[in-house]
Amino acid sequence: MSRIGRTPVAVPSGVTVTVGDGNVVTVKGPKGTLSRAVRPEVTVSVEGEVVNVTRASDLPLHRAMHGLSRSMIANMVIGVTDGFKKELEINGIGYRAAKDGKKLVMNLGYSHQVIVEEADGITIDVPAPNRIVVGGIDKQAVGQFAADIRRKRPPEPYLGKGIKYANEVIRRKEGKTGTK
Repeated sequence: MSRIGRTPVAVPSGVTVTVGDGNVVTVKGPKGTLSRAVRPEVTVSVEGEVVNVTRASDLPLHRAMHGLSRSMIANMVIGVTDGFKKELEINGIGYRAAKDGKKLVMNLGYSHQVIVEEADGITIDVPAPNRIVVGGIDKQAVGQFAADIRRKRPPEPYLGKGIKYANEVIRRKEGKTGTK
């Protein structure tokens, strides 16, 4: 039995979890509403302040979907109560970011500015010219949006220039050495 899958998901006050037709789990909370279809191999039941996830059998696919479904529901509950955020850092001389309405304008060493627009359910905050904070209630969407921003100028290993996650460590390489 999956340790993750068999752990019940606690539902805090102010959050409602409902299971609809087609195994669609809907979570409503103070920050918004999230819905996700759960695979049919997994059964989701709401019992008071707890959500339990069970599987049909011990087939490898059912075992895999068991823990995954429970984690997704737990992330939905956390998202509608607290939300998620990813912090990015910009390193490099002349590299900076600024917020212009709902657009993120970045100077990343290219001959042009890189402009990224906020997606639905995603907020961008620029507390400093070299820091970007991506936030939202959907963990997957926040992570994907942050990865898309990082992809505009990934960090390079020689000088460390580029966009990196705040907790990411860039392995630095040594430059060329003389042959003599």
